[in-house]
This record gives sequence, structure tokens and C-alpha cells, in this order.
Amino acid sequence: MAQDELHIGPYRFRSRLIVGTGKYPDFHVMRAAHEASGAELITVAVRRVNLDDRSQQSLLGWIDTDRFTILPNTAGCYTADEAIRIAHLGRAAGMSELIKLEVIGDEKTLMPDTEALVYATKALAREGFVVMPYTNDDIVVAKKLQGAGAACVMPLAAPIGSGQGVLNPLTIRFIVEAVSIPVIVDAGVGTASDAAIAMELGADGVLMNTGIAEARDPVAMAQAMRLAIEAGRIAHRAGRIPKKPYASASSPTEGLIPTSPHQ
Repeated sequence: MAQDELHIGPYRFRSRLIVGTGKYPDFHVMRAAHEASGAELITVAVRRVNLDDRSQQSLLGWIDTDRFTILPNTAGCYTADEAIRIAHLGRAAGMSELIKLEVIGDEKTLMPDTEALVYATKALAREGFVVMPYTNDDIVVAKKLQGAGAACVMPLAAPIGSGQGVLNPLTIRFIVEAVSIPVIVDAGVGTASDAAIAMELGADGVLMNTGIAEARDPVAMAQAMRLAIEAGRIAHRAGRIPKKPYASASSPTEGLIPTSPHQ
């Protein structure tokens, strides 16, 4: 397990938990939660930060870039062209070659526009970006994103910020089996058991923000998520027992020494 790293393009991470920067009560809590999570990759919405301000009063000023890798994202974009432009802004500001690509297709559910997502993935991958697209839990779209040059696919567990957990575990498992790039479950995780389930399904990692940031104690929840990711990964690699319709005795009856009624 010591060498069980998460590979995303040329990047290597020991932690399989990716965390966000929004919705925290304040920057002090955010920084403490980041520390407790053990994450090495932290996503930042390019449109919601002042890229020229790295002071202690800004969001970027509260992230230790010697310790954490920033994952810029295109949150709030509704067209492929807009997402591509925001990705360029993030790279020009020196945030990283990584980009969490979001192209939203529905304002109410924040479900992705998968056609635009595939187009933008192909365009950005050609320009040397390490593209991490947020998508729905659709095996066909996942395969198209891999073909478009995505470094991983990020299917949702449930709608963004809903905290409903993994609503369709079968489709997540299908995606894990269908692609050869990492699968990072993104959106909808509400508590530690949700994260563990995602990992037990074979996901390579989990990205979450609201589940930590809006918990009653974000720092404690960040620690719980860290442990859940680790436990789920180990359980997946260990291999669960098959599900059976009937009971199976914990102590096998084969080979038992017969006893006489007089003993």
C-alpha cells in the first residue's frame, strides 16, 4: 500500500482524496480542514478568485503551494468555449497544467452538458492540459472522454452538493471496468460511508467539497473522509466476500469430531 499512488497524467499523489475551497465558514477552518484531510490536490474555481491577489487576505494566499497542488476548475461555465477560456486563464496565472473541466448543461441540477464536455476535453488535451472532466455516471460518455484525451473521468455520485451519496453504484462499477484511466467520483458525497462505498466500488479517488465544508465540524469530517478513503481502498484491494442468499456458518462443520450422546 505504501506505493499505491494515484496517477493523473504525469502527476503522482499519495492521497486519493481531493478537496475543495468553497463554502467554508472562514479561511482558518478551510486551512485546518485541508490539513486534516491529508489531501495533496485542492481544487479552486478560477472564476471565483482574484488571480492577481496572492496576499493573506485572498483565497490563494491561504493555500501552501509548496505542500498542495492547485487544481483549477471551470465551475460556472455553461459552454465549451467559456470553459476553454477559463482553463487558459488558470494556466496563464500559473495555477497548473491540470484542469478540472466542468461544462454545465442544466442550471437547476447542475448536470453536465456531455456533448460540450467531450468537445472541450479534446480541445484542451490537444493544447497540453491534463484534463479531468466532471461528467455524469454514463459509461458511454466516459469512454468518449477517454478517447478525447482525458487524464481521468470524474462521474458524479449524486447531484453537486446534494449529499445523497452514491445513488447508482452499478454505473460507477461499469465505468471503472470500461476505462483504463483513473475514475474519480465527484459530487454528492455527504459522509464518510459514502466515500468508502465509492472506493470499494473500485474508484481511484474521490473529490468532495460540500460534504466537508458544510459539516457541523468540517475539520473532524475532513479527517473522517481521509480515513474512509483509505479504508475503502484497502477493502477494494482485499476483495469482499460474495453476497449469498442464505446463511453460512462462521465455523465450518466439515471435519468436526463426532460426539456420542453419552459424552
